[in-house]
Amino acid sequence: MCEFKVYLDGEKVAEDVIYAKVEGHTVTLRDIIGRPVVLDSVKIVEVDVVSTRLVLSHTN
Repeated sequence: MCEFKVYLDGEKVAEDVIYAKVEGHTVTLRDIIGRPVVLDSVKIVEVDVVSTRLVLSHTN
């Protein structure tokens, strides 16, 4: 399985993430044990499976 490290504006905000859902300007992440992390006013800018990295940035 592929678990992602998640970065927001260059800072790691989550790891072992296996689920990401966008709803408007909110991104909900879940790690391998199901713990949610909800980030408001963000967008996904990059998904890199090879590097297991998901990059977010704040929306304007």
